[in-house]
Amino acid sequence: MPNHKSAEKRMRQNEARRKINRGNRSRVRTSIKNLRSALGTGDAKRITELLPETISTIDKAVQNGALHKNAAARYKSRLTSRSNEAVAK
Repeated sequence: MPNHKSAEKRMRQNEARRKINRGNRSRVRTSIKNLRSALGTGDAKRITELLPETISTIDKAVQNGALHKNAAARYKSRLTSRSNEAVAK
């Protein structure tokens, strides 16, 4: 338990940020999971709909600090290349 007023405030702030970060990470994971399931089925129309949405979600997570920019670049690169392969088939 915190012994100082500033430590109590820091605890409140940390809890609020934790909730925000969890929501952002969850949103990114769900978006990626939906795109990967579309890639699994090979539905080109669905893939072309989900890819820009997923990339946007990933970029927003980077802006919020919930995801590192290099990790985001890696996700976007891999998802884009897999999407291009699936749509080309």
